[in-house]
Amino acid sequence: MDSYSGYINKLIAELSILPGIGNKSAGRLAYHIINMPKDAVERLANTMVDARENIKYCKQCFTLTDKELCPVCSDTSRNQKVIMVVENTRDMSAYERTHKYQGVYHVLHGAINPSLGIGPSDIRLTELIKRLQSDVDEVIIATNSSIEGETTAMYISKLIKPTGVKVTRIASGVPVGGELEYIDEITLSRALDARVEL
Repeated sequence: MDSYSGYINKLIAELSILPGIGNKSAGRLAYHIINMPKDAVERLANTMVDARENIKYCKQCFTLTDKELCPVCSDTSRNQKVIMVVENTRDMSAYERTHKYQGVYHVLHGAINPSLGIGPSDIRLTELIKRLQSDVDEVIIATNSSIEGETTAMYISKLIKPTGVKVTRIASGVPVGGELEYIDEITLSRALDARVEL
């Protein structure tokens, strides 16, 4: 027998769709939302709708932003000649938390994974190659240490090498199969410092 009413069940079902949120967590969140003041719930709902309507891809690096250029790409103090390639926006955020990297980024929005039907044309590689037509000294490949991340890194390296641009890969220390977004800032900083040329 179901112990919740229709509206609670619907809220729990919607919340449990979110990544990392199981049924128990969704139930806790649902009860929290229900017990919030009405104006706070409306503010939360409006913020989600506004974010969905106004957030887009940066026209240069393809991270998420609400401006034409993200804060990193528009920062004139950043070294525009060094591009770090990451799989997703969360990986970019992980490196930004180190406060060590002063170049710019390129977000692929995925990794090559033939078993899932994701090929080079399904991630933002064409846009990366276009960026190399400007004055770029180095491309740092910071894809995850998974099979897909390594495959993507090798593919990018083979694409870029003929252009004469230096290609490096972040060092290990990042565990194999590890997701960058979950790795501490010190390990990420050391991986960046010990990067190797491909």
